[in-house]
Amino acid sequence: MEYVEIFDTTLRDGEQVPGCKLDSKTKLIIAEQLDFLGIDIIEAGFPISSPGDFNAVNEISKIIKNATVCGLTRAVKKDIDVAAEALKNAKKPRIHTGIGTSESHMKFKFKATKSQIIERAVAAVSHAKKYVNDVEFYAEDAGRTENEFLAQVCEEVIKAGATVLNIPDTTGYCLPEEYGFKIKFLKENVKGIDKAKISCHCHNDLGLATSNSIAGIQNGARQIECTINGIGERAGNTSLEEVVMIMRQHPRLGLDTKVKSEMLYGISKLVSESMGMPVQPNKAIVGANAFAHSSGIHQDGVIKRRETYEIIDPKDVGVDKSSIVLTARSGRAALAYRARNVGFELDKLQLDKVYKEFLKVADVQKEVRDEDIPKIIQSSNI
Repeated sequence: MEYVEIFDTTLRDGEQVPGCKLDSKTKLIIAEQLDFLGIDIIEAGFPISSPGDFNAVNEISKIIKNATVCGLTRAVKKDIDVAAEALKNAKKPRIHTGIGTSESHMKFKFKATKSQIIERAVAAVSHAKKYVNDVEFYAEDAGRTENEFLAQVCEEVIKAGATVLNIPDTTGYCLPEEYGFKIKFLKENVKGIDKAKISCHCHNDLGLATSNSIAGIQNGARQIECTINGIGERAGNTSLEEVVMIMRQHPRLGLDTKVKSEMLYGISKLVSESMGMPVQPNKAIVGANAFAHSSGIHQDGVIKRRETYEIIDPKDVGVDKSSIVLTARSGRAALAYRARNVGFELDKLQLDKVYKEFLKVADVQKEVRDEDIPKIIQSSNI
């Protein structure tokens, strides 16, 4: 089994969601929980962006015992100096620096040539290397960067000392086969690629962030950059809980993480409540409906054998048990199951009568709850 490192950027990219600013105290709580969760790298912030971010990175660096603590910079000397200062107390510091490499970024954002971009990339990595051994380079908008030029950039920053190559699909544009091929191309065409780890950083603008990240690790990447609940800029980032459980549910991949999956639901709630960002009910792994069943056919199958309609044991992600939700679509098996849970054992004839009364109530209410069941049974005159 080979391990894929999990790089959590909830406190940096996740915080770029409008209205999701966290205070330093809350950042420390989340960072500590991420460390307990088994995250390999915590991107604590962008130190030069504000005094608050600098202080948060500095304080997080002091308390994290196991994970690498990472600070983001642009390919600017001052950014790197400030990040190094913020990270000085970290047991395992990493500076994350980089520059845009796509034609769009070079032409409109930097107004620079390819050789100038390479020169700035190398200078940034070389400067960061003066402070820390672990330097990650990001090629912003790598998803839309031509592969030959991207390989050239990667080769040069490896020579300068980069230990990790971040290949971001910054705009969430790539299809999984495109992104997977991009990673494979780098593995096969960059001299010295064995000296650096390739990282996937995917955005969800087309709903493909998780798929692209999995395509990346299938083609040789060994780090995934992601966030709790998939929060992040615009449509969000790769969802941490999704990639962790995909690897765990597909052992044939021969890949896993060190994440304690039974903590996923708890940390999902912590991040959601701290940021004021509700998790959509149908969100994979941690949504309220992820292990809830309301269709009669599905409920009957789950009651007989949970695995009939669930590929993950809820306990594996920190959820107590599956939910059998009573609605107008529920069948007799679900009603009998829920009635039994509140102390009523119904035979077939009794169940038929109670079910008729149940449907009357279920047609009016969205959901029939435990407290409704005794009243329904009473009105059935059994």
